[in-house]
Amino acid sequence: MALSRLIARITSIVYLSAALGAIFSANHYRRLVEDMFGNAGVTYLTGFMTAIIGSLIVNYHNTWAKNWTVLITIIGWLALLKGVLIMVVPQFVHSVSVPMFTGWGLRIFPYAGVCLGLAFGYLGFVRGAVVARNGGRQG
Repeated sequence: MALSRLIARITSIVYLSAALGAIFSANHYRRLVEDMFGNAGVTYLTGFMTAIIGSLIVNYHNTWAKNWTVLITIIGWLALLKGVLIMVVPQFVHSVSVPMFTGWGLRIFPYAGVCLGLAFGYLGFVRGAVVARNGGRQG
């Protein structure tokens, strides 16, 4: 459970930072997507790092429990899949990513990221502290 809380905390910080950045600096995020896919080396490095992070989560936290920790496992598998797709078919990922950071996607995804970031923050920071204070008992 400690690993689940750690990954939830990291995920929370990353999601909230990216989402708030997209809300307050929308033009920067539009340029970021174009710049990333405009540079083959950066695209490959992004896929490589994403695949490594997903692989680490999958290898150390492949837990299919009937509680919130399964969300960490799903995030790991999605990151692994995304990293592999970026390395294997970068143009496909680019064609899917552009709508997310222009037009309708930039109005929806940042707010979904805030919701996910807050949810993981609660699970990792708040709920984790309550469980630790109760001597490992949830409730």
